[in-house]
Amino acid sequence: MKILYVDLEFGYGIESYGPNYIGQDGFLKSFLELGHDVKVFYYDKYLNNTNDLQEDLKYFASEVNPDLVFFSLFSDQFEIETLKHLSSKYLTINWFGDDQWRFDGFSSKYARCFSYCVTTDLYAIPKYKKLGQENVIYSQWAAIQLGQAPKFERYENDVVFVGAFHPYRKWFINRLTEEGISVQVFGNGWPKGPVSIRKMNKLFISSKINLNIGNSTSFDVRYLFSGIRPLINTLRSSKNTPQVKARNFEIPFFNGFQLTDYVPSIENYFDLGKELVCYKDVDEAVALIKYYLENETERELIKSAGYERAYKEHKYINRLKDIMDRIA
Repeated sequence: MKILYVDLEFGYGIESYGPNYIGQDGFLKSFLELGHDVKVFYYDKYLNNTNDLQEDLKYFASEVNPDLVFFSLFSDQFEIETLKHLSSKYLTINWFGDDQWRFDGFSSKYARCFSYCVTTDLYAIPKYKKLGQENVIYSQWAAIQLGQAPKFERYENDVVFVGAFHPYRKWFINRLTEEGISVQVFGNGWPKGPVSIRKMNKLFISSKINLNIGNSTSFDVRYLFSGIRPLINTLRSSKNTPQVKARNFEIPFFNGFQLTDYVPSIENYFDLGKELVCYKDVDEAVALIKYYLENETERELIKSAGYERAYKEHKYINRLKDIMDRIA
């Protein structure tokens, strides 16, 4: 199939942030590995010039004459008229990856502009259908493998967290520290800063426990009343529903033991307690960290089972093959 792939080349469209890894090494690379003929239209340079974007994309599409136009919308760069024009000529599809908190203010605006919509939120499917969009495909984020996967040599850390700074995450990690648990923290906004994708993957396999801490609104009263800012942030935040993220698949894919906050529908992808472990709050996280640091055999069995599941089922090529089979 000839595919016109429309996405950002760099993270958030900013070159200094580095490549858009999910777009390039997740979506694009998987399309190519599946044998499709792919032409790429990056729209980073149009983020502040959306008028030219509309005509340039329509012209490029007419030159390519694709069987499918695959979009990954960032925000409101594309006009509804442009998307409907393309859908009148070609099969179109968009990946809506944050419907847990963006459906009402974003996805609902574009739901009827595409031939198909992909959502990572199981509970958004009836919302699409209520708007008249019957062609909704439920999919999910996945793991990206860049080159040779790291090999396990030895454990270098007990507990690691990789993710951007968020006030709730800071509060959560501080609570762990108060309980005598040392956590190595990496990511934008933290003192140690971000790490490369390859370094992150090495951290997963060389750490006994890899934490996954959400950044959606937390209603833990201890956090809410830990200061005025947490309360204000909670009232202002639109991220009021936790969601499955790529990190849930990346940790086990790179042979790491995962301790994650429970998010709705994660049980559709892993056998909880056997392939990964979930906590409901910071107190349970403390207990589980201490337990799995002491019970190495059980921890290693869960890690191994999680790796087998993730490697078999949770790569981007698995997701895109399923999507393409659905629309063929």
